[in-house]
Amino acid sequence: MITTMHKSVVALAAGLIAGANAFWRMECPGRVGLARLDPIVSPGQVSSHVHAIHGSSAFSENADTPNLLAGDCTSCRVTQDKSAYWHPALYFQNTDTGKFEVVQQVGGMLAYYLLYGNNITAFPSGFRMVSGNNDRRTYTAGDPNQPDPPKSFWGSMKQDDLAQRAIGFNCLNYGKTPEGTLYRHYLPDKAYLDANCKDGLRLELMFPSCWKGGDAKDSPNHQDHVAFPDLVMTGTCPKGYPVRLPSLLYEVIWNTAAFRGKNGRFVLANGDTTGYGYHGDFMMGWDEAFLQKAVNTCTNLSGKIEDCPLFNVVDQGKATKCNLRLPLPKPIIGENVQGPVANLPGNVQVLGGGSGDNRNGPAAPKPALTYVPGQKPSDSASPLPGQIFKDKSSSAAGFGIEAVTVQPTTPPATTPAPEIKSYYSTQYVTNGNVVSKILWVEQFVYVTQYTDTTTTVGIPAPPTRP
Repeated sequence: MITTMHKSVVALAAGLIAGANAFWRMECPGRVGLARLDPIVSPGQVSSHVHAIHGSSAFSENADTPNLLAGDCTSCRVTQDKSAYWHPALYFQNTDTGKFEVVQQVGGMLAYYLLYGNNITAFPSGFRMVSGNNDRRTYTAGDPNQPDPPKSFWGSMKQDDLAQRAIGFNCLNYGKTPEGTLYRHYLPDKAYLDANCKDGLRLELMFPSCWKGGDAKDSPNHQDHVAFPDLVMTGTCPKGYPVRLPSLLYEVIWNTAAFRGKNGRFVLANGDTTGYGYHGDFMMGWDEAFLQKAVNTCTNLSGKIEDCPLFNVVDQGKATKCNLRLPLPKPIIGENVQGPVANLPGNVQVLGGGSGDNRNGPAAPKPALTYVPGQKPSDSASPLPGQIFKDKSSSAAGFGIEAVTVQPTTPPATTPAPEIKSYYSTQYVTNGNVVSKILWVEQFVYVTQYTDTTTTVGIPAPPTRP
């Protein structure tokens, strides 16, 4: 029963149901690089901070769509996708030593292509965009100590507010009902992570899906040519942005649990301890005509890339072997981005939003938004932030038959341990022979529901996914 939603929103939900279930999870188990590169914000230069980079092997400080397409491989499992996906790395600063080391990234990343809305248009060749604000250190879209207000109040929000709600920090504990996507908009402090998030932290980022169209493939700030619909993930596009693009959602898991028992704090590569400055970049690397065909064709409700007849899907092993083929710029050849190092790469200052916060200073006070189970939607066809839907998937690879506990490994003092491939189980992938038991034990896909529910209702089971 919907009791608080405006009539206009209800009507919209009904209109979106036809295609809103369709999506695919682009699995990018590999990382082509970990480096200070950002061809969108810092073209031809060294970036100010370290990014984890996924996608085409032709990524570089000067990359564009033709360059990416010329790459000889991709760290994603669909060979036709030579796009580039990148985001700041997460570091741990050890209070006892003052040094920083990169947190182990678990399973690469997922880029959800969510097909919300009607008449979805493929990203055009040359398209690029950024979501999030690198310099933000405060939250102005409400009270971060409280869950988001009812979605019926979102229609009048400014784009800047919607952008702040497009960021999520999901506390992972596979023994509990998962939190909803985009539920918490700040990076929890280490004490909270140690006490509550035994399976790590998943960083989530939604990209705008409304586009000006035409030749607006970029803009000076790499954001003004696109806009969020009024409900962030779905909803109504603002005036002047009539074209609906695929809705991109990044998910990246970091093994924060490996540092349990150590004194210190987590900080993004851009020096942000709040999480408000989390951001991500996307550069189109599909053949435009092929992507449009995929948008029109790859509508299997499973979301599995294997269920799209157009995709050439490779196994995880091949994807993880893909690396940058071009040499790094001279200033960062041999740069120690793994740590332990005395300063963040690029000598980035740690600024957490509090006065006097620096490399060795105190972290800014954190909000105290506690764990709340994600709301299970009554209709999985119209997702929104803060909710989840249950995936009835029964994988052919035997996922979900038994629970497993991943024991985190602590990197050595000098050289961090390489990524443990068995950890890919937590990346919500279905990779043939790759064990993904943790995901399927929980059997939750973190996609959200577009309704305001204020009473207890009976929830019909979603369709069985193969």
